[in-house]
Amino acid sequence: MYNILVVDDDKEIVDSIEIYLKNEGFNICKAYDGMKALEILVEKEIHLILMDIMMPKLDGIKATIKIREEKNIPIILVSAKSEDTDKIIGLNIGADDYITKPFNLLELIARVKSNLRRYVDLGNYKKEDIDKDVLKSGGLELNTSTKEVIVDGEKIRVTPIEYKILKLLLSNKGRVFSIDEIYERVWKEESFNVENTVAVHIRRIREKIEINPKEPRYLKVVWGIGYKIQKI
Repeated sequence: MYNILVVDDDKEIVDSIEIYLKNEGFNICKAYDGMKALEILVEKEIHLILMDIMMPKLDGIKATIKIREEKNIPIILVSAKSEDTDKIIGLNIGADDYITKPFNLLELIARVKSNLRRYVDLGNYKKEDIDKDVLKSGGLELNTSTKEVIVDGEKIRVTPIEYKILKLLLSNKGRVFSIDEIYERVWKEESFNVENTVAVHIRRIREKIEINPKEPRYLKVVWGIGYKIQKI
């Protein structure tokens, strides 16, 4: 039984989402602004957040930034805006997914379940993909037991999506994965126009694991093909 925090200043939308998610067996917590959402996160264990962007007191972008300082739980941003720039901003500040209003509630439920699977079972690949607790390339380490990423002895905070991308690439050092392959293996969905989504997560990973993200040592791009973790 997972606890989902629904944050939106439109109470009718919150109530509609609550009805559908309760029918799927989820516990629902409700907040109508970002400040209240932060208070609930202190009081209760939350497994996923549906976060509207435009809200009073504290908007969804600022609330997400604040949450990411301490927690890696999945955050799905919800907004009436459909421009790619808004989606990229949301992903850049730490959101795991993005859906625009008006949305199909069945699609929303599917996204909730997909993100929960990634959070609860971070990177559950086939046995042949992962056969060691620690995946390494030079000073970059990923521990599949503790779910920790370490660079040169320092623990790095990553989101569930970032963890899964790193796990996929580190499990196959030197192999180049296309953007579509990365998306389908990590998001567990068919890829369609996902270049920006994957590129944003790659950029965030580089900012965390590379001394100079513009001249990466570990996470390399193979132009016109995709990405790989360099064997070191």
